Amino acid sequence: MIGVDWGTSSFRAWRIAADGAIAARVAAPRGILTVGPGEFEAVLREAIGPWLADGEDTVLICGMAGSRQGWKEAPYLPCPADAAGLAGALTPVEFAGARCFLVPGLSARDAQGVPEVMRGEETKILGLLDRLPPGPNVVLSPGSHSKWAIVQDGTVLSFLTQFTGEAFAVLSTHTILARTMDKDAPADWGAFDDGLARARQPGGLLHHLFGMRARGLFGELTEAAAASCLSGLLLGHEVAATLPEGTTRVFLVGDGGLMERYARALASFGVTTTDVPEEAAAAGLWRIGQSLENA
Repeated sequence: MIGVDWGTSSFRAWRIAADGAIAARVAAPRGILTVGPGEFEAVLREAIGPWLADGEDTVLICGMAGSRQGWKEAPYLPCPADAAGLAGALTPVEFAGARCFLVPGLSARDAQGVPEVMRGEETKILGLLDRLPPGPNVVLSPGSHSKWAIVQDGTVLSFLTQFTGEAFAVLSTHTILARTMDKDAPADWGAFDDGLARARQPGGLLHHLFGMRARGLFGELTEAAAASCLSGLLLGHEVAATLPEGTTRVFLVGDGGLMERYARALASFGVTTTDVPEEAAAAGLWRIGQSLENA
C-alpha cells in the first residue's frame, strides 16, 4: 500500500510493505496551499507514479488534504476512536487505477463542551501504539497547534489543543516584543529556563508577557535572549495548563527543535519523555490499512 501525509506546507509519501516496513519514501514541498482546484490527483500521481506502475493499488492519505481547503472534506470522527473506526470512516476520492481514501480527522470536546479537532496527528498517534504501555498514556504532538491526547489500549479517548506555536509566531513578529528581539539568535537555554520558571509564578500569561517588555527596558533581558525566554514562557504556561495531574511520562511525536524544547519544558515539571519519530505517520497509515483489509 501507499501512505501519504499531506499537510498544509509539505507532502510525504511512503511505499509500505505488507509487514509495515517502509520500502521507499518521497517528500516534496507540495502542501495543499500549493495545489490548485482540480490538481490534487495530478500532483499525487506525479509523486507516486512509479509505485503505482509497480502494482500498488491502495492509497491512504492523512492530513490537511482531507480538510475543507484540501482535495475533499473527510468529516471528523468523534472520540473515542481507534484504527478500525478510522478505517470504517474513510472518504473515497476518484483516482484512476487505484483505491484512494482520505483518513478522517478526530473531534472531541473539552471539559466545558467546546469542540476540539485534529487532522493528521491521529495517524501519528496510531503509529506509536506498539510503544505504549497498558493503561492511559499522554501523547503530545508539538506544532503550531500542539495536540495533547489521552490514549489507552489502542484508542484515542480525548485530546486538547494549545495555540502556542502560532502565538509565538505572532508575538515575536507583530507586537512590541518583536522590536527588542533577535529571532535569528541561537537558542539560549538559560533564557529558555528563565521563561519556564517565570511561567510558574503568579500573575498570568498576559502579565508575564508585559514583564518581558519591561525587563528589556531595564537591561535585564537582551535581544539575543528574548526569543528563547518567550519560548520558555509560552511552553511553561502550556504545560502547566495541560499536563494531566499525576503524569510522569509523556510520549512526544515529531521531529526538529520543538521536540527538544518540549522535552526540556516537561522535565522542568518532573516529567520524563519518550521521543517517537515523525514517520510514525507511516506506521499509523499501515495500521489503518490493515483494518481496512480486515473489515
